[in-house]
Amino acid sequence: MNRVFALARRTVNVLLTIMLVVTVFTGCGSSTTPKAPDPAPPPTGFPVSVDNCGQQITVEEPPRRAVGYYQHSTELLLALGLREAIVATVYPDNPPLPAYELDHRSIPELSAKDASFEQVLSVEPDFVYGGYSSAFDGAAGRSRKAFADIGVTTYLNPEYCASGPITMDDVYAEVRQIAEIFGVADRATALIAGMRDSVAAAQAQVSGVRPVKVFVYDSGDDTAFTAGRHGIGDQIIQLAGGTNIFADVEDTFADVSWEQVVQREPEVIVVYDYFGTPSVEEKKALLMSKPELADVPAIRDDRFAVLTLQDAVLGVRAPFAVAALARQLHPQRFQ
Repeated sequence: MNRVFALARRTVNVLLTIMLVVTVFTGCGSSTTPKAPDPAPPPTGFPVSVDNCGQQITVEEPPRRAVGYYQHSTELLLALGLREAIVATVYPDNPPLPAYELDHRSIPELSAKDASFEQVLSVEPDFVYGGYSSAFDGAAGRSRKAFADIGVTTYLNPEYCASGPITMDDVYAEVRQIAEIFGVADRATALIAGMRDSVAAAQAQVSGVRPVKVFVYDSGDDTAFTAGRHGIGDQIIQLAGGTNIFADVEDTFADVSWEQVVQREPEVIVVYDYFGTPSVEEKKALLMSKPELADVPAIRDDRFAVLTLQDAVLGVRAPFAVAALARQLHPQRFQ
């Protein structure tokens, strides 16, 4: 019995000792402020700071909720394998490229045309990639400042703030820049290599040809809305074995008179296809019906070529559009 009593007493003493230790440590802990955890280091390569069309933007980490405002913005993101970072698209004006069709159709579409500021904010974006300057139309309440004031980073396609001609080098630079912003710089290398190869192959096919005189018809009736020398469309024509008859116009797009078109005698008319109204055939019919154009070589010989609007803007389609246009300007070289 004495042994049982002694064992019980030792057990109680052990328990009391444990309770005392816990109390001491708890008391010490409650009298000191817990140390705040060290902030997580930024991802490798971040932050990224960019001077974009005169505005300094900085991203501390890769955007996770991007909106592609206009189709060529969305397609560039998809080409870099960033589907999971895209929460919405706005204003898709051409059918998506086959390579990106499934991904593109899976992206929620905020609006088939321009979206309101509130519509864009409804998907809680952290990054809005504008393909044209109208994506950030201040009169419509979508200024870059309005987005910046609530902490949303915006980025504008540099074709629409260019002070000189846009070239394929600018396309490659844009791919690198967007890849850097999203933390996937390694993916840009393979994409650009494919673009360069396509351009080089097309140029080899038309090497030594006499450049044909090209008039770009985008739209217009009283006047013609055409491509000037600042847009990538001008270099696509050059690389495809042509000469833009309005390469002296210091702008991306501009209105010109029909008299100017007649005077410059284009041999081929490149129609930009919007996949809407008017259709390519309706645009051709309009041009063919104009009596003042009757003696223009392209009209007389019924020589038309077609590019989609997305082919002729700074985006992933532009390098591959060189071959598409070269085949139409110089079909004999592709037989």
